[in-house]
Amino acid sequence: MSQTILVVDDSPTVVKFLSFSLKGKGYDVLTARDGMDALEKMSSLETSVDLIITDLNMPNLDGYGLIEAVRESQEHQETPIIILSSEEGVEDRERGISAGASSYLVKPFKSTLLLTEVSKYLN
Repeated sequence: MSQTILVVDDSPTVVKFLSFSLKGKGYDVLTARDGMDALEKMSSLETSVDLIITDLNMPNLDGYGLIEAVRESQEHQETPIIILSSEEGVEDRERGISAGASSYLVKPFKSTLLLTEVSKYLN
């Protein structure tokens, strides 16, 4: 059974690129346009999400809010979360990790780096 990754980003270009890269490695990919959409999709799934990749700056519910909500959920407390953001400041990285993210990658990024990070948590 393949593993499921939830990609959360308000940029259709980023979502398309990530989906293509991840599906090419055999992962199932679900997408959400912001944190609120992600939480709604996660609550309606019959199966669990194995990993979340999220942007930080999104409408409705940003990445920090999403991470905090996921960490408060019993079902997803241990789900790995990778932040993929254009915010490269030390404060942003520290805030993301302290909110509960497992990793923090900065855009633009190489797909090989992202896939290495994903495999660190899923393989």
